[in-house]
Order: sequence, then C-alpha cells, then structure tokens
Amino acid sequence: MKTTIFGEHEEQTLRQFQNCLNTGQVLGGVLCADGHYGYSQPVGGVVVYDRQISPSGVGYDIACGNKAVKTNLKYNDVKKELPRIMDAINGTISFGIGRKNKERVDHELFDDPDWNVYQQIGQQEHNKLKKLAIEQLGTVGSGNHYVDLLIDEETQDVWVANHFGSRGFGHKTASGFLNLANGRQFSDKAPGESMEQAPTLLDLDSEVGDMYYRAMTLAGRYAYAGRDYVADQVLSILGAVPVFSVHNHHNFAWKENHFGQDTVVVRKGATPSAAGQLGFIGGSMGDISVIVQGKDTETTANAFSSTVHGAGRIMSRTQAAGKMNWKTRQRSGGQITEKQMYRAVKAFGVELRGAGTDESPFVYRKLQTVLDAHKDTIDVLHVLKPIGVCMAGANELDPYKD
Repeated sequence: MKTTIFGEHEEQTLRQFQNCLNTGQVLGGVLCADGHYGYSQPVGGVVVYDRQISPSGVGYDIACGNKAVKTNLKYNDVKKELPRIMDAINGTISFGIGRKNKERVDHELFDDPDWNVYQQIGQQEHNKLKKLAIEQLGTVGSGNHYVDLLIDEETQDVWVANHFGSRGFGHKTASGFLNLANGRQFSDKAPGESMEQAPTLLDLDSEVGDMYYRAMTLAGRYAYAGRDYVADQVLSILGAVPVFSVHNHHNFAWKENHFGQDTVVVRKGATPSAAGQLGFIGGSMGDISVIVQGKDTETTANAFSSTVHGAGRIMSRTQAAGKMNWKTRQRSGGQITEKQMYRAVKAFGVELRGAGTDESPFVYRKLQTVLDAHKDTIDVLHVLKPIGVCMAGANELDPYKD
C-alpha cells in the first residue's frame, strides 16, 4: 500500500487517516499539508480504493470546489468602485443556508438521465430533491463558501473566484445514501453521527454503489453549473469578459488509473493535480490564493495526483467564534473578536461583506506553508491577492460537516 503524508498534523488527524487506510479494499492514501480532522475521513485526506466508493469520504458537501476566472479588467478599472461592486455582489447573489435563488435558472442538467436514480428510490424523493435543486441553483451557502475578487499583483489582472458545492441537494443525497448503506430508508432521519464514524463503503458494481456513483456525478454537474452561474453574475456586475478559467471539485470520487491499476480515488478537501492539470486553491480572506499546475514527478505519482484545496484550519469554528446559543442567537467563549478580524482584513486591503470570526484569517494556516510542502508536485502559475470577499453572515447555522 502506497501512503504519503505532507506537512505536520495533529494526532487525531493522523489517527483518522490511519483508520481509513485500515477499512475496506484500500490501495493507498495521501494526507495533504492542509489536512485536519473531519467527518469519518480527514479533510485534506485522499483514500484510493479497489472497486469501492465511500459516501462518507466524499462527504456531505458533494462536489464542493472552486472556480477562478481571469477577466479583461485591470485593478485600476475597479479600484475606486470596489465598495459599490461588493455591495452589488452581496445584494445580487444569495448567501446562506436554505436560501433560494431569486431567479429560476433553467439548465440542461435537469434533463439528465441520472435523475432516474432518484426515481428508483421513489417518486416523492425524486420530486423533492429536484425541486430543491432547481430552487437553489446559483446560491452559495454559508460556512467557508465565498465569492472573491482578486488581483494578480504582477500583471494587475482582476480575477473572479468562488467556492461552494452542491448545496442542499448534495447534502440530502449524501444523507440518503449513507442511510441506504446502513440499512435505513433513504429519507430516514439519521442517528447522531460521530466524527469518529468508520468509513461507509459501497462496492462500485453493486446496485446501491452504482446508484451513488451516478447521483454523485449528477451532484458534480450541478455544482459546476452553480459555480458557472455565480461567476457569470459577478462578471456581469463588473461589466467584464472572461479571458481564462480554472474549475475543479475537491470533495468527490474519481475513477482513475494509478500504477497500472484502475482505482477509485476519494478526495475530501483535496485538489486533483495530475501532470499538467490546472487547479485553483484559495487561501483565507487575509491571504493569497493561487493557480497551480501539476508536475510530472515521482512525488506526484506517489501522491495519486492530489494536492491541497486550501490553507487548512488550525482552529475549530467553536474555538474561534465561541459556542452559539441558537435560541438567543448569542455566542460566548470565542478566541477571535470581530475587531481583530476587521483590523486584519483591512490591513490586508480587503473589502469584506458578511463572514464571521470562524472564517477569519486567524483560523487558517498560511497558504504558502502548505504549498511549500507540496512543491515537488505543483508549480504556482499565478499568485492572487484578494481585494473583495463576500460570504454569508456571521451567525448562519451551517449543517454541513465538511
């Protein structure tokens, strides 16, 4: 079994990674330098299976990923208008949990034959999930999901970026298949799940395994469509034209060939980075983001063509923002104050809309640190500095586990 660990990690993250390697038909694994403790499989963890797939490894936010678009604009074109632009982004795009898009978005994916998976489960489940998917297409959600404006300081080019996944549709799909895998009905209320949950595995050639793979792939198309739509909205607000784009998932399972063998690579919070493949990796709101390209090296091969998806948390949401009382909507005990967050973000030159202290720069590693750990596998093509960040408000309930 080939395993590679990049960077330094806490004991519980390493233990969780080892638990994954010990469960099922595992061929290898990778723990990326941004890795941290997650639900069942560490975020930043990659597990490679022989003919198995892991709904718990892909996680609840199926096909969470990033899109970055280089525009035809330069920094001087937007510099003076930045507060107005960020207000427009905040007012136009829907952020937060359970939000519906103000406009219905018609998309060819709603005619995809893989919706038949949900028909097999039941007409009611199909109708509910499709309705939810239609209503939420083009909404961003909460947690660490964002829309950014960035500049390449070398060229002064303006970039648009976003980070989110398949929204409530993906979350309910994940919950449903985890239920089926554990002998429950698709729509049952799942028991309280533990972060220590053993990986849930399905044989890819079983009926349920094939259904999950098809549903996950559909959720992936849905996430791509959502990120495309939001990027286009921001381009419209800017009056900009796209010049070049990079788009990738980082919570997904891929059928790939490694070391001459067909495999299923389950990446949770890890970016595919085969030789020549482009990826967008976002830092915190007070840090750089980058466009990277995979290198053709032995280290890349041993990493199963995987790299980081972000800087990686070093402080939990509760540690940073405090414990939330949802009845009173008051927090207590947080280590980071709003004043600290706003001071740091202002010093970095960012126009911020929304966000809570649980997403402040203090809760993440420095992106350059984790990139350095992967220097033998990726080249950095563009270093991007955020000038505008928009996220959901501070006290949005976030039901996603990763």
